[in-house]
Formats: sequence, C-alpha cells, structure tokens
Amino acid sequence: NSIEFNEAAGRMGVDVMRWLYCAHKPENNLPFGYQRADETRRQFLIPLWNMYHFFTTYANLDGWEPSQAAFHPARPEGLTPASDNPLDTWILARLNQVTARCTEGLALSDTHSATLAVDAFLDDLSNWYIRRSRRRFWKGTHDLDKHTAYATLYHVLVKLCKLLAPFTPFVTETMYQNLVRAVQPSAYTSVHHCDWPDTDLDTIQPTLLDQMALTRQITSLGLGARSTVGLKVRQPLAQALVHVREGQGAIAESLQTIVTDELNVKTIQFVEAEEVLLRYELLPNSKLLGPRLGGQFPRLRAALAAANAAAIVHQMQAGLSITLPVDGEEVTLAPEEILVRTHPASGLAVASEKGVTVAVDTVITEALRTEGLARELVRRIQVMRKDAGFNIEDRITTYSLAEGELAQAVLTWRDYIQAETLSLALLAEAPPVESFSETHTIEGMVITLGVKRQ
Repeated sequence: NSIEFNEAAGRMGVDVMRWLYCAHKPENNLPFGYQRADETRRQFLIPLWNMYHFFTTYANLDGWEPSQAAFHPARPEGLTPASDNPLDTWILARLNQVTARCTEGLALSDTHSATLAVDAFLDDLSNWYIRRSRRRFWKGTHDLDKHTAYATLYHVLVKLCKLLAPFTPFVTETMYQNLVRAVQPSAYTSVHHCDWPDTDLDTIQPTLLDQMALTRQITSLGLGARSTVGLKVRQPLAQALVHVREGQGAIAESLQTIVTDELNVKTIQFVEAEEVLLRYELLPNSKLLGPRLGGQFPRLRAALAAANAAAIVHQMQAGLSITLPVDGEEVTLAPEEILVRTHPASGLAVASEKGVTVAVDTVITEALRTEGLARELVRRIQVMRKDAGFNIEDRITTYSLAEGELAQAVLTWRDYIQAETLSLALLAEAPPVESFSETHTIEGMVITLGVKRQ
C-alpha cells in the first residue's frame, strides 16, 4: 500500500490544490502555500486513503469480495446493504444525507458547502464508524455480521469515490480501479464514466441520526469527566450516570452498549434529577459587574446565592439573559456576567454541556483495578507485536514473568489477554532468548514480557 500511495503522490498534489480551492469561500482570499497544502493532505487525503487501506487490508486477508448479484456498471456500489447493526444503518443514513447535500451544493455551483458536508462525513466514517467497527473486521469467524460490515464499508467507499470524483479525480480513480475494476471486470473503465450517485431517501432516519448524535455527545462528556480526575480509559469503572434535559430521554439499548464500551463502564443509568449528579454555585463576574452595579454588587451576590442555580445555568446554556430582583428592582445579567462553579456529588466526576450531564463513578474496586492492569498489559503487548515486526494476522506465544498484582491480573484475565493479542498460549515464565522481550514498569510494578511468532 505504501508503494501504491507513493506512486499516487504526484497526482495527489493536484487533488490537494483542487480540494483547497473547492473548500474555501469564493468571496474570501485564499492564502496558499506549503503549510496550507500539507494541512489539507494530512486532514483530508491521508485519512481518506487510510480508510481505503484499512478496508483493502482486511478484505484481502479474508478473501472477501463484493456480491455480483446487484452489480451494474454505472452503479458499482450496488444496492444499499441491509443490516441490523445500528452503526451500519447510521453510516448509510449519513452517506445518503451527505450525497443529498453534495448534489444540492454542486447544482448551485456551491463547492464550499459540499466540501463541508464531506469533511464532516469523513470524520464520522473514520473516527466513529470504522473505529467502532474494528472488532467486526478483526474477529476470526466469517459470520453474517462480519460480511455485513464488509458490504457496508465497501458500499460507502465506492459511493464516496463517485461523490469525490469531481473534486479529487486522481485519488478516487486509483481507489476505484482497485475497489471496483479489480473485482468487477465489466465495470466502467473509470470512476468518471459512472453515473452521479443517487440519494437513497429510505435510509435517512432522523430519529437514528439524533440518537447517534446524543450517543456521541454522552461519550464525549463521559471521557471529559474521566480526564478531569485523571482516570485513563483503560481503567474500567462501575457505572456512568446520565441526565438529559429537554425531553430527549434515554437512548436505545444497542446505543447504550456503545457508550458503556467507549467509556469502559459496566453499566449506564439515566437519571431524571440532575441534582443527583452535581450542584451548581453561581457567582457574579466582578470584573464586569463591579463597575456597573457599584454598591448593589454585594446584594446581587446574595441574590445569586439564593436563586435556583440549576434553572439559571440552563438559561445560560441556552444563551438567554438572566433577570434577578435586587433592592426592589430587576437586574438583567448576560450569561458571561455570571460565573458557574460545578460541585460533583461524592464519588463522581461530572461533565455537562448543551443540556446533557454525564457522571462517572470514580470508586475503583480491587476487581476493577485488576481488570485495568490486564487492559494495560494488552496495550503493551500489542505495541510489542508492532515493534517486533509481526503482521496483523500473526498468531503468537506470549511470555509473562511478574509477581503480585500483575501476576494476578495475568492469571485472572488470561483468556481476555490471549484473545486481544492473538496469543495461542500465554505462559507465566521468562521469555526465551529467541523471543522479542521487554521489561515494563506499570504503576510501580515490574513485569517482563516476551512475544514469539508461531
């Protein structure tokens, strides 16, 4: 793939310039130079290529090829795949949503809005769909779920090639030749000969799109809450508690599973009262209000302390001004004139934004700590696999020499460690000389690890 990428590098320079011109507002000047071009290459073309490379790597390993049943030369992506997996149905909904926006934008010669839609979609595809679906491609069994994952990603990439062809003709042509022509000899000889992609309106499910957006917001806030107290994501936690305002309610059970996995918590619970999770404290912004209110300032502080803090914070988050009675008259405050302090409930770390509050339980039991050590060991072994030059499909023997809690983590989570690292055996002994070995210190404890290809 690196050879293929390098061969396309010269042509990619043209694609970079085309995308730069298409992605800026025509009424503004376009500062051009190496830095801007390299930024476009890193943020747009390389992520696109990496997604294509991810698919082709695993499809080649598994010998997967697209179905010939629904093939048509002008529409090589075929019919929209059917799937019960919410990630598949969501990314297909997003694909057709962006197809509609690109079609509308280009019909109006508005390339800027079209590129904005594509950029957002590429982020969704890379940082959510593919990242969340990796295990479906990794697993050794060739079941229906794995086939559906391949079919969905293939459909998305081929249709995306057709969407991007007017913007980046050379990269999309390279991808098309490998994705389509190599497996469909009767396909049109070029992506530029294919029909412009249709929008499959039946796939665009507003409820699913809203629910997935809420799922991602909950995940982001939960990760933010963990970071405020320095809890690594590899450390499992007991639960996450979620409060959602404005009547959105809980997300579907299948999406809750995504949240628990992303946040590495055992359970997720939706609560009706935000007060269970945190308490707000309101203070006047003295730099802004001191000069304006003068002698009224201390009484305003008292009025804020006596007010319904949660209700005021909700108004502020909506961008609304706040009116409070002070000395028998009403004082109107802008959101920036009030400072908000958040006090999480005992044992919780909390983050809140745009009507959603997420708290994670920070109490780590002995069992949770042991599982966290096992996850850290998996990460170290996976890095060692890469450093040793193993292929992603190679099966290995892993050696572990440790004492105390690390030895207990290996013993308790042996099956998990083996499955995650493709280890056919996990031996509690010193690594042999022919293995690739390293000594690691984890939370002050020393362990010697070795990996050997089978």
